[in-house]
Amino acid sequence: MVSTPRFRTLPPAWKSALIGVIASLPVIAVVNWLPESESTVGAGMMVFGAFIAGAVAALSSADPDAAGLRAGLLGGVLELLVFAATAGTTAAWPPSRIAFFGLAGGVVLCLASMFGLGCGRVGGWTVRTVASRWNPTASTS
Repeated sequence: MVSTPRFRTLPPAWKSALIGVIASLPVIAVVNWLPESESTVGAGMMVFGAFIAGAVAALSSADPDAAGLRAGLLGGVLELLVFAATAGTTAAWPPSRIAFFGLAGGVVLCLASMFGLGCGRVGGWTVRTVASRWNPTASTS
């Protein structure tokens, strides 16, 4: 009898997004060493992680837009968690503040995802352009 595995593999867009986010951590560390740099890990994930995710997705014939969107979402979630952990523990939370945080958090996640989508698209475009320059017979679609 053939047993079915109890786990599933991640979809290609999520794989590319996770690879991009993890690969962007050293880049974020280097950017933080620059003078006058006030970047955060979540913002770096939205920019560098989404770019790398789009590049990885284009190399593996997956959708770079979807990979970048997911990397941006992961960066936005991390930023919200950092904010909630730092500012959330020092302030009183009346119901109006909770409602505002929920609404503002939703807006932040939407904007982070769209920013990641754009950076992922640029990463995929860059890889396809460089690949077409190296190999003139490569498809650019």
